[in-house]
Amino acid sequence: MEVNGKFDLNVPLLEPQDSVTVNIYPPSPCGVEKIKVVKFQIKGIECASCSNSVESVLGKLNGIRSVVVSSMDGQAVVKYMPEIVDSKRIKETVENAGFQVEGYPDQEIEVCRLKIKGMACTSCSEAVERALSDADGVKKAVVGLALEEAKVHFDPNVTNLNQIIKAVEDAGFEADLINPGNDVNKVHLKLDGVHTLEDANTIRTALELAVGVNHVDMDMEEKKITVSYDPDVTGPRSLIKLIREASTGLNSYDASLYVPPRQRDLDHRNEIHKYKNQFLWSCLFSVPVLVFSMVLPMLPPYGDWLNYRIHNLLTVGMLLRCILCAPVQFIIGRRFYVGAYHALRRKSANMDVLVAVGTNAAYIYSLYILLKSLTSLDFEGQDFFETSAMLISFILLGKYLEIVAKGKTSDALAKLSELAPDTACLVTMDGSGNIISETEISTQLIQRNDLFKIVPGAKVPVDGIVIDGQSYVNESMITGEAKPVTKRPGDKVIGGTSNENGCIIVKATHVGSETALSQIVQLVEAAQLARAPVQKLADQISRFFVPTVVAAAFITWVAWFVTGVAGLYPKHWIPKAMDKFELALQFGISVVVVACPCALGLATPTAVMVATGKGASLGVLIKGGAALQKAHKVKAVVFDKTGTLTVGKPVVVSTVLFSGVTMKELCDMAIAIEANSEHPLAKAVAEHAKVQRKKHESLADHVEDVKDFEVHPGAGVCGKVGEKIVLVGNKRLLQVHSVPINYEVEEYISGTEKLAQTCVLVAIDGKVAGAFAVTDPVKPEAGHVIRHLQSMGVTSIMVTGDNWGTATAIGREVGINQVFAETDPIGKAGKIKEIQMKGLTVAMVGDGINDSPALVAADVGMAIGAGTNVAIEAADIVLIKSNLEDVVTAIDLSQKTMSKIRLNYVWALGYNVLAMPIAAGILFPFTGIRLPPWVAGACMAASSLSVVCSSLLLQSYKKPLNVERI
Repeated sequence: MEVNGKFDLNVPLLEPQDSVTVNIYPPSPCGVEKIKVVKFQIKGIECASCSNSVESVLGKLNGIRSVVVSSMDGQAVVKYMPEIVDSKRIKETVENAGFQVEGYPDQEIEVCRLKIKGMACTSCSEAVERALSDADGVKKAVVGLALEEAKVHFDPNVTNLNQIIKAVEDAGFEADLINPGNDVNKVHLKLDGVHTLEDANTIRTALELAVGVNHVDMDMEEKKITVSYDPDVTGPRSLIKLIREASTGLNSYDASLYVPPRQRDLDHRNEIHKYKNQFLWSCLFSVPVLVFSMVLPMLPPYGDWLNYRIHNLLTVGMLLRCILCAPVQFIIGRRFYVGAYHALRRKSANMDVLVAVGTNAAYIYSLYILLKSLTSLDFEGQDFFETSAMLISFILLGKYLEIVAKGKTSDALAKLSELAPDTACLVTMDGSGNIISETEISTQLIQRNDLFKIVPGAKVPVDGIVIDGQSYVNESMITGEAKPVTKRPGDKVIGGTSNENGCIIVKATHVGSETALSQIVQLVEAAQLARAPVQKLADQISRFFVPTVVAAAFITWVAWFVTGVAGLYPKHWIPKAMDKFELALQFGISVVVVACPCALGLATPTAVMVATGKGASLGVLIKGGAALQKAHKVKAVVFDKTGTLTVGKPVVVSTVLFSGVTMKELCDMAIAIEANSEHPLAKAVAEHAKVQRKKHESLADHVEDVKDFEVHPGAGVCGKVGEKIVLVGNKRLLQVHSVPINYEVEEYISGTEKLAQTCVLVAIDGKVAGAFAVTDPVKPEAGHVIRHLQSMGVTSIMVTGDNWGTATAIGREVGINQVFAETDPIGKAGKIKEIQMKGLTVAMVGDGINDSPALVAADVGMAIGAGTNVAIEAADIVLIKSNLEDVVTAIDLSQKTMSKIRLNYVWALGYNVLAMPIAAGILFPFTGIRLPPWVAGACMAASSLSVVCSSLLLQSYKKPLNVERI
């Protein structure tokens, strides 16, 4: 990987999904700087001087902390202090400098993530999302049931974090702040030597006054401190040094790195522990109830004592069952009452409502039986205390098993996070480049611009640039290339990759959340929170399902009770110790419990979580459930040529002169013009021209300035070098500028195209001066991928800005019959729309800035991971290994996931559809089979567990195509 310039050293390798973001930090104490970050696009940025001028005018504003403007794509990243300068003035300053601003936020939208507790089914997540969306100032809210998290976009001028949390709590759920915005650049430290409040205040003040510190949060009881900081200004080691320097007199302070457990892992462990304890306590009471009601009475004389009458018909067994059942019903089962109350208050119904209705019906009727037995000498009735207790126990067991299984859905994400090493060897070098000290430190203590040594066999801790040494690095984690890549001074290395043999010194450029590995993890986490469109089916079903179930249960009870009173079925159908009312009540309770749709809400998100995690581990980053769902319908894949079907590193294979121009003059003109272009062909021509110029007696590196430089998308570039007008591009560019092309030039163009080479023409002052024949090797796996797509029934199409001859030759080589050449970026998007008009779902695979409109226009945009930041942002799926095999992987994984989601719906509704008639007693007249309520509860629990386990089977997914690399 090459170093492209200053911009590469200041922005992440993988950009966030949103084109415009504002990141915020927690409220700062008085006197502490609050930093905000805004990202936007600037039109008219054509070269480095343009980006420098924007950086200069913004840098002069008071309150601006840093400005980075990309000369490639015009993306600006500005960090500023909102107390001093506002975002409106930043925009006006850029526009006053003569540039057009696009995608600038009309209002400052901040983002926070919340942990939501108490959600049981899809109606719960809908209720939370509705409560957040209805809150003043909230622009967008997404709630993930499987993750139990919410991502909220809000206007800080209208609302704040406390009001957002209160909106969730008013809906009947608990909410905890995970992080406000993207404040992942923070360090957790354990303090030593802090004994009093005065010591704590001394350290806090020292840190708050430090440049680059945004927020300090101290836990005096645990003697821990969390510091949010700006990585451009300071870092963890500098903060530890500040704490040590704050020591006064006899008070000596020190700090060491403290790595807290991930909040999600901590919450998951706590939830498992909570349900496990609740289930065990429930069993402690429920098992004796079951033994006293269904086991001992069947084992005389051991159970005879249970029939001993205390008063009238009240027996010892009945009283014990009532006493033991009460804690299960009202203490352990309290969560169902609370959930049902809040659900009914917001005029909806969920699992808690059904459980509360079923268990209370059984318990209250049993209590009625107990009171009648206590006051009557001739009353006969059977209590259902064991039904209530065992039902709650089985539901808690199901929730416990479900939580344990759900924890495994993010295993792939955890494995990704663990790829980075724990420690790194920090070095200090003198002016001559000699190492004068080496220190082993935690990877989390690395700061930007640190130098660290990587010995053979060690992993690269963070992203950086090699400044000394040479080695081979295994980058298969990112690129998929098993063959180690040579690394020399100036080359990039990626955190988590493995050094093979030589020793290299690396300078850190991306740390913390900016590393490629962290960006991948963040994209996958965002994808897991996104809701797939197919989830709407579950949401629609759940809206009317619960009321329908309650109505069906009531009808079942009435039907059995009325037919019993009317004598429409024989009396011997009624079991001993039961009457018509009790039999009807058992059927009604069973229907309520078995029909609970809690598994519906898990059918889609659990499958999406596993699939996105598995995809990331295979090198396919899928940005959410919507992209995952659309990909399975793809029937046509449109490929860009350069950098997608080809390697993307073109080289000049021959040069020819026309019109009597010297090689030196041709090279000078080509270098001057192509120096302003980022196109791969331009770079190849410029590099070759430099080599040729040196061969022809010119050793100077001076490049003449170009005036009136203009880019013609899909054709080439032009400009004025000195007094000469120079055109560099394809045949179409010269035709537009009315440059005559004679027979000799036409023959040369035709000959290069037949060899699958691209002819780059150079015209000086209206005459063709020369040409460069450029070739770009086809990727070795391209042909296999095209053939495999055809076997899947997917049509492959090529759309490129290159000439017809080269495009046709490449298409013939890889097996693509439909080729559209000499197409500009807008034309690419137009071709995709034409294909869509035929009723086909289209995927676009590209890597360049010029592919961005097509990536957006396509139903599914797939960006090659080694491509530009703009292409990656525009795409729905990122192929981070730059391997065409992953196009097949993405489509196949999507198809497998959608099949799994449909199977999950079968599991979720299968128990309900099959068991509801049995619970209602449809088989009872013919076979005598009844479904007791506690068995119905077990079925309901099995439904959720089946869905989660079904989704986990996606962990065994394997790539359908794996071409051997040469």
